[in-house]
Amino acid sequence: MTGSSRNALLNSWIPAYSRRVSAPPEFEVRLARDDELDRVVQLRWQWALEVGEPTGDEEAFVRLAGQWAREHRSTHLPHIAVTPGGSLLGMAWLALTARVASASNIDRCSGDLQSCFILPELRGIGIGGALVRAVLATAHARGAEHVTVHASPDSVNLYARNGFRASGQFLWADTTERDH
Repeated sequence: MTGSSRNALLNSWIPAYSRRVSAPPEFEVRLARDDELDRVVQLRWQWALEVGEPTGDEEAFVRLAGQWAREHRSTHLPHIAVTPGGSLLGMAWLALTARVASASNIDRCSGDLQSCFILPELRGIGIGGALVRAVLATAHARGAEHVTVHASPDSVNLYARNGFRASGQFLWADTTERDH
């Protein structure tokens, strides 16, 4: 894909705002449909560019990540903020994981809020909070006992305002490191 065709494709999927806005455009938050998944993973590509992740081939990423999203529809639920005209403003994913049965509940699950991304010019005006609340509502409806999130330093307050709290019992290990 050439640079100009990539820009045309991106511009057809993402609203062209020339500056940061002070009030959100009209939007709704809902689960993404299958026909929207390529556009949703395009937001993930944009995020990777923003944070300087190695990216590779954009067209291949969109194709493969879209396929992955369709294959994992039952456990990874993409929520989107979308305008009435269909422009995507942001996304947040709920990953559901089955948990070991307990004596009081055989069918347990938990959730993890992943890949919450709002277009940079639309941050700080309520879209992220709406996405977080939608993810939590879906998790509740699906019976998740709790939802975790790995927050960036800039997003901690967003999650705290929308129901998350720190826990001294939650620990994690980076398994990408060889020495543990």
